[in-house]
Amino acid sequence: MAENSFDVVVVGAGPGGYVAAIRSAQLGMKTAVVEREHLGGICLNWGCIPTKALLRSADVFRTMKHASAYGLKVSGAEADLAAIVKRSRGVASQLSAGVKHLLKKNKVTVIDGEGKLAGKGMLAVTKDGVTQTVSAKNIILATGARARTFPGLEPDGKVVVTYKGALTPETMPKKLLVVGSGAIGIEFASFYHALGAQVTVVEVMDRIVPAEDEEISGFLEKSLKKDGLTILTKTSVKGIKVAGGIATCAIDQNGTVSDQQFDRVILAVGIQPNTENLGLEGTAIKTDRGFIQIDDYCATGEPGVYAIGDITPGPWLAHKASHEAILCVEKIAGQHVHPLDRSRIPGCTYCHPQIASVGLTEKKAKDAGYQVKVGRFPFMGNGKAIALGEPEGLVKTIYDAKTGELLGAHMIGAEVTEMIQGFSIAMTLETTEAEIMHTVFPHPTLSEMMHESTLDAFGRAIHF
Repeated sequence: MAENSFDVVVVGAGPGGYVAAIRSAQLGMKTAVVEREHLGGICLNWGCIPTKALLRSADVFRTMKHASAYGLKVSGAEADLAAIVKRSRGVASQLSAGVKHLLKKNKVTVIDGEGKLAGKGMLAVTKDGVTQTVSAKNIILATGARARTFPGLEPDGKVVVTYKGALTPETMPKKLLVVGSGAIGIEFASFYHALGAQVTVVEVMDRIVPAEDEEISGFLEKSLKKDGLTILTKTSVKGIKVAGGIATCAIDQNGTVSDQQFDRVILAVGIQPNTENLGLEGTAIKTDRGFIQIDDYCATGEPGVYAIGDITPGPWLAHKASHEAILCVEKIAGQHVHPLDRSRIPGCTYCHPQIASVGLTEKKAKDAGYQVKVGRFPFMGNGKAIALGEPEGLVKTIYDAKTGELLGAHMIGAEVTEMIQGFSIAMTLETTEAEIMHTVFPHPTLSEMMHESTLDAFGRAIHF
């Protein structure tokens, strides 16, 4: 095989791309990955990981401010924004270096540059104006996505920013507007509020975190308002004008428009797939609103070309991209693989309190025609939660009343992002309520609430 000829070439080295490259190499295929900027992609460098580092600092600071509740005395606690950002960037850099090591360890060829389809089995890679041609039996597109913007809501990188600017603030805003209440928006709102900013969240839908179960959305909104955030639902921003370091925002609330001023605006209004300049023109690849359409095994309409991650239909999550990467490569290698069940992909939001969910919401289950049994268990009834000083939260489970199948689980509270995998495994195993009821949960743990919520769905809760 020629030096620039491969079995598999992956375009993009994010959580989909680098995982695909490593698994491909493990299966004995000569593999290359093309990356124009950072190994690890947006998630590792500008998304999932550095935001969690920021939020961890916020959690520690929040605990310090409430130290007296734990019998501790802390005085003079201050947030050092520059040090917080430096730590976050350091975590991202460490993990990016880790990805580089893993690719080298697995003998994956890393090609710097921007890849573009250039005919059957061919890829043109351009770096600093110089183009080389790479051939591959299979090409996997994994170029991810970027922040979406709208006319009149363009970022300037200083006062009006997207997630990149929000991750590396030079100063702490006094008044912050967050446009959009999905996971990204709510996480930044939680971080900046914890460090002292006066935060307003605007959401065009009738509730925040609108993809979540309605009961969880309502719980979070009540919690955030109690904590001092301003939440405006059924509200949109019609335009932003920046002058003298101040953003004047035209906020439309139920048809009434008012100008409000903020010294920072974070735009968190969705994502745009990076499918431009990929050479899709003239191929059989189909797109919908820019997202590449794929079959159950990530194949596009063009033979030998596949797509994974945020350039394909949602949910747009790093772990979904990584899972697609594995099944795509294993299918290429001729292994028996199962298609991805998108209804069983867990979602996590790392605000305070955390949110985690998997499966159908109560409304979607009923809309799908299921007769349901719904169980709930509050954190206030859990000994570990009370001992942790985290009594605010809820575990909610949804079962098929006829078969006992677990249809969905929705949680809000401390460390629920670490608990959701239990319900995810249960759904993969096609668990009914009986298996969970018969499982012995350790005490004292937060996970006991998963058991109690299931018991409650069938009228058997012990501690509630």
